Amino acid sequence: MMAKEQSYYAILGVSRNATQEEIKRAYLEAAQRFHPDKNKFAGETEIFLEVQRAYETLSNPSRRAQYDALLPPEEKQQLPVEWEVHYSRPNLVRLNEPQMVYILLEIFPSKQSGEIPIPPLNVCLALDCSTSMAGDKMDMLKAAAINVLHDLRPQDVFSVVSFSDRAQVIIPASYRPEKHRLESQIRMLQPRGATEIFQGLEASFREVRSSADGTRINHIILITDGHTYGDESACLELAEEAAQKGIGISAMGIGKEWNDVFLDTLCSRTGGSSKYIAKPEDIRAFLLNEFETLSRVIASDVVLEFSGTPGAEMAFAFRTQPEAGPLPTESPLHLGAVLQDMPLNVLFEYRIEPSLTNQDAVTLLQGSMKPVIAGLRTPIPPIRLEFSRPVSAQAGTEPPHPAIIHSLGRLTLYRIQDKARVELNAGQYELAAQHLKQLATNLLAQGERGLARTALIEAENILQMGGLSEEGSKAIKYGTRSLLMK
Repeated sequence: MMAKEQSYYAILGVSRNATQEEIKRAYLEAAQRFHPDKNKFAGETEIFLEVQRAYETLSNPSRRAQYDALLPPEEKQQLPVEWEVHYSRPNLVRLNEPQMVYILLEIFPSKQSGEIPIPPLNVCLALDCSTSMAGDKMDMLKAAAINVLHDLRPQDVFSVVSFSDRAQVIIPASYRPEKHRLESQIRMLQPRGATEIFQGLEASFREVRSSADGTRINHIILITDGHTYGDESACLELAEEAAQKGIGISAMGIGKEWNDVFLDTLCSRTGGSSKYIAKPEDIRAFLLNEFETLSRVIASDVVLEFSGTPGAEMAFAFRTQPEAGPLPTESPLHLGAVLQDMPLNVLFEYRIEPSLTNQDAVTLLQGSMKPVIAGLRTPIPPIRLEFSRPVSAQAGTEPPHPAIIHSLGRLTLYRIQDKARVELNAGQYELAAQHLKQLATNLLAQGERGLARTALIEAENILQMGGLSEEGSKAIKYGTRSLLMK
């Protein structure tokens, strides 16, 4: 075969040493992406036939061996993303006690990414229209949705779902040439009923899935002001399915009554994040910023599949940018999006047991990253990733990379408030209040006077009332989180 032709490995987006399981999985993903029943674009049928031929060859060991013998030497592939790994310490030390090491993974656009066309959007707004949204919140929400409608590009697919204790598709997923006529559909929204997020999420998922393909940024934006009850597990299961189909979920909570822990968990399953909107008049700015961010996406998600080493525990994972938020610690891990002008940074905390330091080096993580890049017609092979540290008798003197010092410094403020919450839930009121006072001192040193004052007020609330106010709790949590992105 000619060197300039795409190999069957490249067509499926796997490396030449891919296992049969990896080849089968890549084939199923590519077949779903390019199947003629889903894609009507020019050239997609030809790609689907190439995917079929690639799988028929590579899934057969004898055919694969014959094919491999004809391949030219493998050249280093130029990828649209690059990555760097920074450690908080140059080595582990042989000690009889656990050790901590922090790892910063930076994923950023390469020069090649400038050649990738900006993908169109396929976005659904899931709007909470329960009774509690009456008044300014509903008025501002409708105005913001109309703004988004008028800002859409001709190639974007857009839909709107309203939900309370039932869901209704207000604008079905399609191109939106008749924007002015559709304004009336949004203006007619009226608050009624209670909040059941699963109803809205399920209807939104159906709308996005109906137009979802690998050439678009497929996303659900959930906006709510209240708790949902009894359907949290169903929501999380749906988020898992959405992640498998390349559909992201982000959420915005208005006011103080919504469940921030639940929305954090929901969004992190897909690489998304939750945001806090304190005042209804801020809805428009938050929503327009979300759409603007989606229009700058190079990779809609980076999926990390990994295995660890017993005795080396991933105790914590946190995305510091482009949108800060906690991440799960189980594989597969959806790290989030890479933007045209901003890298994806994730900070990991590992706890290493003393038994592992009897060897010369410790492997903390082995796995592969798979950037989901809608602008490419064929996927890229998984990127091999390994976290490891040598072991020595003495601690190294090399200082940490400035990027990890900066990330750790900013994250410290968020983790102080997080620790105070854990202590509060354990009934350790004095310790929780003490940590919030410590947070206030640090915030003052950074010029964050308003947030520092809120932390001091909440420290007093803990001592006097045994808890945090809903409003103050969210202001501190999302305020310290936003500092990570400055």
